[in-house]
Amino acid sequence: MKIAVMGAGSWGTTVAKVIADGGNDVVLWSRRQDLADEINETSRNGDYLPGVDLPKALTATSDLETALLNATQIYIAIPSQSLRETLGEWKDLIPEGATVISLMKGLEQSTGARMSEVIHQAANVPESQIAVLSGPNLALEIARRDPAAAVCACEDQDRAIEVARVCSNQYFTVFTNQDLVGTELGGVLKNLIAVAIGIVNGLGYGQNTKASIMTRGLSEITNFAIEHGARRRTMFGLAGLGDLIATSESNLSRNFRAGEMLGKGYSKHEVLRRMQQTAEGLSSVEPVLEIAQRMGIDMPIVQQVSDVLNGVMKPTDFGQQLNLADEIEMEF
Repeated sequence: MKIAVMGAGSWGTTVAKVIADGGNDVVLWSRRQDLADEINETSRNGDYLPGVDLPKALTATSDLETALLNATQIYIAIPSQSLRETLGEWKDLIPEGATVISLMKGLEQSTGARMSEVIHQAANVPESQIAVLSGPNLALEIARRDPAAAVCACEDQDRAIEVARVCSNQYFTVFTNQDLVGTELGGVLKNLIAVAIGIVNGLGYGQNTKASIMTRGLSEITNFAIEHGARRRTMFGLAGLGDLIATSESNLSRNFRAGEMLGKGYSKHEVLRRMQQTAEGLSSVEPVLEIAQRMGIDMPIVQQVSDVLNGVMKPTDFGQQLNLADEIEMEF
């Protein structure tokens, strides 16, 4: 089979490396020709994975047709807010029958749509051919071969199993389920709680505060996901709790770093200017809250993130309202 990874940022390059390390040839598409040249000539992506050697089975191109021609699996790792427009350029090049796998963890700001929904709408890919890969996956750690795991969700279980086979190797294990909604929302929503924990870390608060916000935050995002049809157990698995733990207190997490800057008093504009890569949690806060308000779902922690982000609340007031939401029953 031919495997294409679209997007040569840190996570796209890491997934391409994982696939190549598993014994597969993979083509990595980069929007920038100079980056594609660097990968091909030096087996390095210095901008996004400094110090990491890439396998020879991984080749790069900036040509869309070369990347997508005859691809049977297509992994997409680009900023979520540009996905719909980008797919408008790609849709005629996506081979019929290909499995399209979302590596993105955001909601579309203008519509609140999940990335799998955008892929279906903008590229006319049947829902049964769309999969999501998610979990506690900090790119640089995995690129360095630290053992880790993820979950692939797809309506078509056979496709999920095939993605898991391609992506699993000695240091990276992929499990499967058919809860695409829960797997995808887990990856989106944990970013919001990671921003919250970054804020209190920037304020200098200790582990009690962080643990409280993580636990209550898990309640909020679980409630939100279940209201959208997710399975509760998914939110306590790799794509929910696992991803939340990994993202909530690591300097490798863009969302944690963005929250930390907010906690230190930087404005939203300053945070966005200083971030070298996209922190998806910042763009997902408002669409998540709009949906929550429409459906009557209480999300006080996410609301406080929004208030700090928009200058309505001082960072020093963050976390004072942890008792606003009733604790949901947590069933395993």
